[in-house]
Amino acid sequence: MATKTINLNNEVIEDDDCLCSIPLEQKDLEETQYLTMNRPNAYLKGESLIERAWSHWKKLGEPKFIVAPMVDNSELPFRLLCRKYGADAAYTPMLHSRLFTEDGKYRSMEFTTCKEDRPLFVQFCANNPETLLEAARKVEPYCDYVDINFGCPQRIAKRGNYGAFLMDNLSLVKSLVEKLANNLTVPVSCKIRIFPNLQDTLNYAKMLEDAGCSLLAVHGRTRDEKDGKKFRANWEAIKAVRNVVRIPVLANGNIRHIDDVHSCLEETGANGVLSADPLLENPALFAGYRTAEWGLGSAGMKEDDKLDQAELLIEYLRYCERYPVPWRIIRSHVHKLLGEWFRIQPSVREDFNKQYKLTFEFLYDLVNRLRELGVRIPLYVKDTHETAN
Repeated sequence: MATKTINLNNEVIEDDDCLCSIPLEQKDLEETQYLTMNRPNAYLKGESLIERAWSHWKKLGEPKFIVAPMVDNSELPFRLLCRKYGADAAYTPMLHSRLFTEDGKYRSMEFTTCKEDRPLFVQFCANNPETLLEAARKVEPYCDYVDINFGCPQRIAKRGNYGAFLMDNLSLVKSLVEKLANNLTVPVSCKIRIFPNLQDTLNYAKMLEDAGCSLLAVHGRTRDEKDGKKFRANWEAIKAVRNVVRIPVLANGNIRHIDDVHSCLEETGANGVLSADPLLENPALFAGYRTAEWGLGSAGMKEDDKLDQAELLIEYLRYCERYPVPWRIIRSHVHKLLGEWFRIQPSVREDFNKQYKLTFEFLYDLVNRLRELGVRIPLYVKDTHETAN
C-alpha cells in the first residue's frame, strides 16, 4: 500500500506519483524543530552574529567534505551516494528563486530531500530581495543554510542578471544578503568567485559578512575563468579571504582526489572543501578512491578489486528508484560515470543514446552488457601495505 507523502505545496499525494516529496512524519519533525529555533538573525548584530555563525557550524559537526552545487547533477540521489562515500554535507542544485515561488511543479520537481540528507545547503539564484525571501521561506524548515549563488559565470546567468554577474552591482548583492539575514531563522551562506584584483575580493568578502552572511564558499577563479581544466583555482586568494573574515570559509577549486582535499585545507586554512565535476566521475572521491586518471601509475596506489564506476552507477540507480528524479538527470550521470567505459565499447554508448525512453531495467542490463564484454576500469586506493613499508 502506498504511503502518503506531502510536497512543498502542502498537497497530500501518493508516492508512486511523486518525484519530490517529504514523508509526513519527517515534515512534522522538521517543522517542530523549525518553530523552536532561535529568532531571526535580525535580532543579532556584530559579535553575536559571528558567534552564532560558529555555533551553528560546530553544531553541524564542522563538515569538511562537501558536494558543490551542480545544475541537474547535485540532486538528492546523487547527494546520498556521495554522502555514503564520505561527503559530510551537500548543496542542492541552483534553484531559480522566481520560478520556485511561482511554479508549484518546478518546486516539486527540483527540490527533494529526506531525513538522511543533512547537513544541507539549499541554493538560490536571485536578483530581487523580496522574491528571494519568499522562496527561502519555503525551504527554511528543511535545510541548514539558505545559500545565495553569486558565482555562476555562465551565459544564462548574464542574461538573467544573477550569479557572478551581480559582482557588477554590489549594492544589490548586499540587499539580497541583508533581506535573508534579517528575516530568516536558518543562517545565510553565499558562494562567490574572486575578482581579478585581490583587494576587491577581500572588500567583497567583508561586505558579505557585514551584511549577515554566516558562511562563505569561495571559488578561487574569476568570472571569466570558466574552464576549470584550463585555469587553476587561486588558493592564495582563498587563504587571504579566510584571514580577513571571521565566519567559516569553504574552498572550491582544484579538487581532483583526496590528496588535493588535504592540501587545500592545509594551504588555504579553509574550514571545508567543495568538489563539483570530479565527483560526477567519482562520487567516492571523499572516501579516498581515485579514477584511473589520478590513480594509475601513481606511487602508493593500487587497484580496488571491488568498487568501480559501474558499481557506483548501480548504487545511484537504486537511490533513484527510491527517490525519483527526471530521466534527463539520470542520463547525464550515466554519461559521466561510464564515459571511459563507453570509449572502450562505443556501440554500447550508441545504443544508450538511441534509447529515447529509459527504464531502470534497460540501465541495469547496460551495465551487465559492459561487464559481459569484459569492460572494467578499476578505481584506485592507497596501498596500505606499501605505505606501512
